[in-house]
Amino acid sequence: GLPSDKVEMGRNCKIVTEVVQNGNDFTWTQHFPGGRTTTNTFTVGTEADMETMGGKRFKATVKMEDGKLVADFPNYRHTSEICGGKLVEISTSSGVVYKRTSKKIA
Repeated sequence: GLPSDKVEMGRNCKIVTEVVQNGNDFTWTQHFPGGRTTTNTFTVGTEADMETMGGKRFKATVKMEDGKLVADFPNYRHTSEICGGKLVEISTSSGVVYKRTSKKIA
């Protein structure tokens, strides 16, 4: 459902993801090239106001399933976990799977 220019930008851009965890409370910030930043603050199991990287706002409940953070967004499902010291994010929408693996920089 994203325009082709947004898809291409997602393939080629370097996104810095900052995750701060305090128990079940998280602040998840993504810094995009050009200065755009998206921040979602949530508590596992509690409904929160969220924003997609496309800028759409909605309410969602992030769950913990088998050690993964899982969020069902309006048009896709997103999972995040730490594997081998790397952040692995998988988004699935209409049978299309997008996987991003990030290395720790700090």
